[in-house]
Amino acid sequence: MLFKRTIFKKNAFAFLLAGMLITAAFHAVGQKKFSFFALGDMPYHNPEDIEKFRKLTDAINAEKSAFTVHVGDIKSGASVCSDEYFQMILDLFRRFRGPLIYTPGDNEWTDCDRTAAGSYDPVERLTALRKLYFRDDVSLGQRPLKLSSQRHTPGFEDFVENVLWRKSGITFATVHVVGSNNNFKAVGEVNEEFSKRDKANLEWLSAIFQNARNNKDAAVVIFMHGAMVYAKSETNGFSNVVERLRKEVTAFEKPVLLVYGDHHHFLVSKPLMDADNKLVRNFTALMVFGDADVAAVKISVDVKAKEVFSFSEFVTEY
Repeated sequence: MLFKRTIFKKNAFAFLLAGMLITAAFHAVGQKKFSFFALGDMPYHNPEDIEKFRKLTDAINAEKSAFTVHVGDIKSGASVCSDEYFQMILDLFRRFRGPLIYTPGDNEWTDCDRTAAGSYDPVERLTALRKLYFRDDVSLGQRPLKLSSQRHTPGFEDFVENVLWRKSGITFATVHVVGSNNNFKAVGEVNEEFSKRDKANLEWLSAIFQNARNNKDAAVVIFMHGAMVYAKSETNGFSNVVERLRKEVTAFEKPVLLVYGDHHHFLVSKPLMDADNKLVRNFTALMVFGDADVAAVKISVDVKAKEVFSFSEFVTEY
């Protein structure tokens, strides 16, 4: 993987498995080199971060990129999870000129039962997010991108946020895995929401890789919020997802990139081990900026290159 830092001055802009397999109709023709942006865990500090987020949006809008993905946490855990705030963020997302794909984080629903967040029922807040941000099978942004949603898979109609799209021989997808241990509670507590979403996520991961295999894609990119713990345990809410990832990535053999947030540090790592505790070399994890660092990561793609993905910091001066 290649890395470089790009700083923009203040005034510079700088179906799946259930009969829904994505076909050539969703496949972009010809272009083998392109870029996209990833960001998350922002805006946290209001009102100051709202203006910073607008400037970052303007800088991204000035770039010729395919799309932008926000990997969740549209607010801090200590701010109120109100309908009004959700609408304000949706309006900010609509300022993106290109497609904007969003997958939820923990701060906007699982953590909303905190007193500082308004003492909401987390499942009710998740329902509100789904109704507001995932109304149909297109992305947000001024030039929406057509998406395929898990909502069309029988038995998983509620999971409107799990979506998939393709570009230039690469499968891209979101999977609703969040921080705060993926909303998995201690042994003995009720985990109804977690159990349903975990089952959906496992099915969706298999569908993602099946789609990539059917289309003979060169790589897979997955977006989620949670910074997963890769060691298996009874108290780890990520264990099942990690196991399914291990199985699918190992079988796929081609490059797989996981883009996530949660811990607010720009980091590239190789955290996945196989059943023999050997490094799974075709799997790379990229954590985006967040919290006080209102910045993005630019991911450049060259399907024909040995290193399909390269990364650069995309930072605006406030």
